[in-house]
Amino acid sequence: MKIIASQPYWKVLREVDTMELVQKYIEQERHLLLYGDKIVTHHREFPLENVHDISFRAFGVGGGTLYLHTNTGLYSYQVKTSPENFINAYLSIK
Repeated sequence: MKIIASQPYWKVLREVDTMELVQKYIEQERHLLLYGDKIVTHHREFPLENVHDISFRAFGVGGGTLYLHTNTGLYSYQVKTSPENFINAYLSIK
């Protein structure tokens, strides 16, 4: 199936080196992918019939938190760019 829209999001992982007692933070870029029947993330897949809404709260310049409202709960994704195109694409097929 064809990808309709893609939205990059960021996951911050914390690693602790117990030998040197040092913490490292690693940023990973991942993508929310919108298909005609589902939204796919790095670890999850949400059929569109289980997605109630997508909302966004801005923090700083362009970035913020994208919220995916589903049957199984609220999932948040940190974004560095506006998800307006992704949300509009979702609304156009929902």
